Amino acid sequence: MNAEAYACPPRRAKLALYVPDLAAGGVSRIAVDLAAALAGRGHQVDLVLCRAAGPLLGDAPDAVNLVELRRSRLFPAYLLAAAPTSLLPLLSLYVRRPRRTLPNLRYLPALTRYLRRRRPDALLAAKTMSNLLALWAARLAGVPTRVVISEHTHLSSEARREGWCCLLPSIRRTYRRAAARVAVSDGVAADLSQLARIPRREVLTIYSALGARRSEQSETPPDHAWFRPDGPPVILAAGRLTAQKDFATLLRAFAGVRRRRPARLMILGEGALRAELERLAGALGVASDVAMPGWAPRPHAYMARAAVFVLSSVWEGLPLVVVEALAAGCPVVSTDCPSGPAEILGGGAYGRLVPVGDAAALAEAVVAALDESPPRDRLRRRARHFSTDRAADRYLDVLLAGAS
Repeated sequence: MNAEAYACPPRRAKLALYVPDLAAGGVSRIAVDLAAALAGRGHQVDLVLCRAAGPLLGDAPDAVNLVELRRSRLFPAYLLAAAPTSLLPLLSLYVRRPRRTLPNLRYLPALTRYLRRRRPDALLAAKTMSNLLALWAARLAGVPTRVVISEHTHLSSEARREGWCCLLPSIRRTYRRAAARVAVSDGVAADLSQLARIPRREVLTIYSALGARRSEQSETPPDHAWFRPDGPPVILAAGRLTAQKDFATLLRAFAGVRRRRPARLMILGEGALRAELERLAGALGVASDVAMPGWAPRPHAYMARAAVFVLSSVWEGLPLVVVEALAAGCPVVSTDCPSGPAEILGGGAYGRLVPVGDAAALAEAVVAALDESPPRDRLRRRARHFSTDRAADRYLDVLLAGAS
């Protein structure tokens, strides 16, 4: 998948989007939809991946050129040349978290070569490690490519919970060199400003976008017996089975709901905590009413038929699943976590907000949503505020004209 071998008509600009892969998740969905929107505006778009893998790989349109980087053992030399003061913190992090750190670092030489060869007008990176690598690669490549970085999570929460506070000095030094810094919510922007010691006015908020194709996915019913007519209402959740999503609190809340009325809980997603969550469902006595079918390629179809969608996260950036649920007309209950849910839900005007980790409050809100849900058309109108077209226009302003 060589970028130079890709034949396409002349474009107004050469743009590159850099993400690790196209695994299931909000960042990958945003990258695919944004790449498609930018290509649809007549630009030549490369979707640059460390690994051309993941369930969303097939969603990338033909108009977008997929570029797969290669790993290299020479990355320590490149890292030493680009950011010598970051080498020790990264090696320290690698000793503690090898599977989370080393895989991306190995692509620094290839990303540097890509920039020298392709020389895109602008490169947009997403997620913390990708942001750092993009800025380091641009420095080594010595090209005039405008590098824009984007944060998709509440950085201080993730650094504290995931144990990579040792990288904060590197972030503070490196992020200042970006041509522009984008956050997916005002909460992420304020947090990034404080954490990276960058003036708030120099961090732009561009809301994550919901691609138009997502709404089309709701037309075909999901192949699951729970969505047949006359069954108990289905409470739906979706996300990686990790501590961040706090599905343990959701299971405890669901047990409280079940004590009051018939209902079922379905969690779409996969992750390391599957066995632990299954044991908890059994201990709570609700295992027969809990389904965890794994990652779903068409989550919108489930949302369109669920009674309530629940986000139980400890932290987020701007959770796209909440926007998707609104677009499907599904009532939403969410933790008021940092950050994003309150912005999407208008401070509670478009869905119920509860404290993080409070199973009793979450159960109460779910029961209330089952008893009285807002008009679905009103929820769909709110979702249109987070459109791909709006996001693509704003990203183009940043990528090509600079932050204003």
